[in-house]
Amino acid sequence: MTDTAPRPPVSALRDEDPKADAVVVLLGPDGPLGAPDDAPAALGRLVESGEARSAAGSVAHTHGDDGTRWVLAGVGDAPTAEDLRSAAGAAVRHARGLRARSVVVVLDDADSAGPVATAAALALHEPAKVVGRPASDPDPEPAPDDTPAVRIAGPGGGVPDDDAGAAVTAGAAVGSAQNGARVLQQLPSNHLTPRALVARALAIGDELDGLTATAEVGIGALRRRGMGLFSAVSHGSDEPPALITLRYEGPGAAGPLLGLVGKAVTHDTGGYSLKPPLSMRTMRFDMSGGAAVLGAMEAIARLRLPVRVLAVVCSTENLVNGSAMKPDDVFTAKNGTTVEITNTDAEGRLVLADGLTYALELGAERLVDIATLTGGVVTALGTSHAGLMGRDDDWLAEVTAAGEATGERVWRLPLEDAHRELLKSRLADLTNSGGRVAHPIQGAAFLERFTGDAPWAHVDMAALSHDLPRKYLAKGPSGWGVRLLTETARRVAG
Repeated sequence: MTDTAPRPPVSALRDEDPKADAVVVLLGPDGPLGAPDDAPAALGRLVESGEARSAAGSVAHTHGDDGTRWVLAGVGDAPTAEDLRSAAGAAVRHARGLRARSVVVVLDDADSAGPVATAAALALHEPAKVVGRPASDPDPEPAPDDTPAVRIAGPGGGVPDDDAGAAVTAGAAVGSAQNGARVLQQLPSNHLTPRALVARALAIGDELDGLTATAEVGIGALRRRGMGLFSAVSHGSDEPPALITLRYEGPGAAGPLLGLVGKAVTHDTGGYSLKPPLSMRTMRFDMSGGAAVLGAMEAIARLRLPVRVLAVVCSTENLVNGSAMKPDDVFTAKNGTTVEITNTDAEGRLVLADGLTYALELGAERLVDIATLTGGVVTALGTSHAGLMGRDDDWLAEVTAAGEATGERVWRLPLEDAHRELLKSRLADLTNSGGRVAHPIQGAAFLERFTGDAPWAHVDMAALSHDLPRKYLAKGPSGWGVRLLTETARRVAG
């Protein structure tokens, strides 16, 4: 029986595939790697002239006698997985700019298949405009259908072996899930409301085997669950908040239940601690932690990882009205902790706190929370790393290793009693902010109070939600965190 299912935009090359419009060959310091026998002599001349360089992510092209575009993509002197992602992403974007409708990327070895496939999928994504759609319709206007098909080939341009083919399929699936997170991030806040995020989560749950999704909408639902901090953030908005829960149990799953908790504030004015107007222009990205969790759950389910994962996404708006929380207010968290509000713009830790408690209540044995939490981490680390804080050295080392493997790197910051002291309150058990000093670490010190005894990692990705300087990403939403969380789940699965 012939397989009539449509092929994904990125997949392994097959014998029956037609000749491509563009062929990408990787370039190392000693010349092209694994180039096909029919590669034109002009490739060598590109290298000899210096037009083609081996620096990671540099590209140059020429044409064969038949009009095929031949692209050389530098991978650096000692290529890392991130160098391969940079090379493949830059080359695919370059080939698309040359109007190629089909692209073959030639690999020199099977180990590069996964990173190259992921980068190719990410490079194909173009943020779409939202044109003439009602706020009730969360789907963006579709982009023009000029996306080329990308096929990943083995050395010499041949069909990759089974292991490399499987790595291509897996890598493309992760890239596609990250693109799904990018679509959510791109939507403006009047389109991506908490209820629209619920619709996306339920659709993922309906589509994928082993994955279930449920949601509770409205402040009343949060209050019934005792989520006094999460509901406090929601007081200022007419849009109801949403508590989204997803569960995944893979085939043959064993090991601890991994809990992923994401902040999804779909717009953040700062509340009465109002942000400057220009700072509000990108606050649709304050739901990026939640988008990363949803994307990771999609990737984990598509990969059918043998792991158990629980995801909690806490979604709301942080706006201002007569009911909004105010500085000096005191609210009670789900775990009974009382919190004095000293800064209404430190709202992300409030929604995460109740989300973490809820994840523990549902049985989570390992925790990762992820959020665009503080501006301080942007100043400290820029766009190279997210901030990592938490408890249990072995668990933090696992998350760090997952970041190194995927190119979504994290850097551990200290978390000590001196930081916990900053959150002391005269009115309550603690404040939600002790000022600007060590503010990223204060966020972690606050969240620590809601993590029980479980190994826990806090990822502050505030600098990484959009406009990242990566060769495989266009300007705009990044989907950062999907690869990190997916790889963390893979490591829990063993």
